[in-house]
Amino acid sequence: EVQLVESGGGLVQAGGSLRLSCAAAGLIFDDYAIGWFRQAPGKEREGVSCIDNTDRITYYADSVKGRFTISSDNAKNTVYLQMNNLKPEDTAVYYCAADPRRRPFVDYYCAGYGSSGGDYWGQGTQVTVSS
Repeated sequence: EVQLVESGGGLVQAGGSLRLSCAAAGLIFDDYAIGWFRQAPGKEREGVSCIDNTDRITYYADSVKGRFTISSDNAKNTVYLQMNNLKPEDTAVYYCAADPRRRPFVDYYCAGYGSSGGDYWGQGTQVTVSS
């Protein structure tokens, strides 16, 4: 059984930092791309950042470029999202997702193209940024 478990969310003041973790089990980590998505109340889910665990190709949404960094530790089967200089508009539930269609997932689905992506999803972790 594949499991993705997110952790690291919380409440932080604007300008602060958080590091999210997505621990994967039950899959061959190198065969997947993993991405972070977020959904704020009343808004559609959007791709934040994704990484191909083999080629290390990454995607970042324009709204987080220069502030967020995604990384992958294949030895720990874990993907991290370091979030710096957080803003109130970053407030959302953050989900991680895994997909074996690595490059299409990173290049297209993460960027908001296409309606299907992410074979497996975590339960989400709340990030709240106060002003």
